[in-house]
Amino acid sequence: MNHDLTSVFEEWPYDAENTTRIVSAEDGRPVLQVRLPLGVEQYELTNRPDGALPFGFSSVLAHLESQIAEYRQLHGSDVGYELSRSECEMLQEEAVLYYYRYLLLFQRNDFERVTADTEHNLRICKILEQFCPLVELREPVVQYKPYIVRLHAMALAMIAMKAHRMDEAARLIQNAIDFIESMEDLDSPAFHFERIRSVHYLKSAIGQLTVVSDEVPGETLEVELEKAVVKEDYERAAELRDRIRDLRSR
Repeated sequence: MNHDLTSVFEEWPYDAENTTRIVSAEDGRPVLQVRLPLGVEQYELTNRPDGALPFGFSSVLAHLESQIAEYRQLHGSDVGYELSRSECEMLQEEAVLYYYRYLLLFQRNDFERVTADTEHNLRICKILEQFCPLVELREPVVQYKPYIVRLHAMALAMIAMKAHRMDEAARLIQNAIDFIESMEDLDSPAFHFERIRSVHYLKSAIGQLTVVSDEVPGETLEVELEKAVVKEDYERAAELRDRIRDLRSR
């Protein structure tokens, strides 16, 4: 077997402006590929990004949700149920995999899949908050919950905006703001930073919904898009790309 990847790299040279693509695997399933300066990553687009089936389930989360459901059925409630250290660590690792994928998918404007992946990580947060007994095991994920809520809301809002349901988009964003602001404080600088940043971003997004697109020159939007890409603000960049396309299609 030839393990040399040179031909792969030559077929898809690295281009900072074009780093992702969806291709068909040998069995026909679609997979997401990412071109890096020194290699290629590949993500599954259904279930876990790495394609693993932990304990025969589609994810660690699905496995643990099944265990909790069985515990409730046996005991009448989930009182007394606790995750083990290894289970908490497996959830942490899985959350990171989903984070990598939904960030890439957001850049590709694949908001339906972003919605599913951020929902997955929000369910991980919920299980850790309820059943992980040690702060140091749940905080690495839960401290980023404001960010996950923000991206989840923006993906849903972008879907609504594409369907010209602007009132629904504004409602989704406002609900996310209210939820983030109502979160119980964590003794974590990352949590406080993400909460402030997420609320600020979402409030800015609602403000942008009130702008009549026809009154904004396309050239101005393109400048803003370039700034967003340079700052690696991919959420903002995706939104601006959609607004530019909408203007050009009229």
